Amino acid sequence: MTCTLILTRHAKSAWDTNVPSDHARPLNKRGRRSAPAIAAWLRDIGGLPDQVICSSAQRARETCELMELGVPATFTERLYHANSEIMFKVLSEAGQQRVMLIGHNPGIAAFAHSIVSCPPDHSRFDDYPTGATLVAEFAIDRWKDLGWSSGKAIDFAVPRELLGE
Repeated sequence: MTCTLILTRHAKSAWDTNVPSDHARPLNKRGRRSAPAIAAWLRDIGGLPDQVICSSAQRARETCELMELGVPATFTERLYHANSEIMFKVLSEAGQQRVMLIGHNPGIAAFAHSIVSCPPDHSRFDDYPTGATLVAEFAIDRWKDLGWSSGKAIDFAVPRELLGE
C-alpha cells in the first residue's frame, strides 16, 4: 500500500493591500485563477486528496477554498511559515492516505527537496513558486512510518504553465 502527498504552496498573494499583518494577506487576481487550475490538474491526473491540512494564513485558506476539493480541511497555525521539520511532524500525524499540505516558502521548498529521493525534472522545482504542487508517493501504510528522502516524485506543476501564461 502507498501514501500520497500533494504538497501545494499557496497561490499568488496580494502585496498592495492595507491588511494588518502578513497572516491576513489575501490572494491577488492571478492567485484566484491559479487555485482552481491546480485543482483541475489534480482531477485530471487522478490526484485528489482525502484530507487537506492547510496553513491558517488567509492566502492559504483562500487557495484551499478556491480549489473546491470536497474533502475535510484542517487549518492550522503550525503550517504558517513552517520549516521542514514541522511539516514532517504535521504530515506524520495525518489520518488519511492521500493528504494535501498547503503552506509557504521557504519551508515548503525545503520540505519538498527533503522528502523525495529524487526531484522531479522541472525547472521550477528548486524555487517552488506560488501555487507549485508536487505529487509524491511513499511505500508506507501510514504516515507515522514516514522517512526523509523516501518519497517518489510522481508529478509537479506550476499554475503559470497550466494557465498558459
